[in-house]
Amino acid sequence: MSTPTPEEIERRKAAAAPEVRRIAFGEATEPPFSHPLNAEKRAGRYACAVCGAALFDAAAKYDSGSGWPSFFRPASETALGRKTDYKLLSPRIEVHCASCKAHLGHVFEDGPPPTGLRYCINGAVLDFRPADEQD
Repeated sequence: MSTPTPEEIERRKAAAAPEVRRIAFGEATEPPFSHPLNAEKRAGRYACAVCGAALFDAAAKYDSGSGWPSFFRPASETALGRKTDYKLLSPRIEVHCASCKAHLGHVFEDGPPPTGLRYCINGAVLDFRPADEQD
């Protein structure tokens, strides 16, 4: 999928469901264990719900027990952007879609091998594409 233009991203933002906009552009968080993608176990790809950019492969998903879909690595080294989030008492690393800048969640250094990372992502900002339905 090609990278959408800024105009296309603005159209997609406007058309997104309120919960997606609240999380992606208001940097909100959905309640733990509330999104069906937390329990998704099929092979496939997770893309940005706003722009469609590939974010994670299902092979990198694992059950962290946190209540949010968790991954130990992104689909590519350029899929995600990062910034420091100071909203809580201690700083956290926020991750966003590198293509459209939608807030996705956070990354922590308590994940499994081989990376030791836990990308804790809001399900509402993910679009799951099962392997048997991909182009």
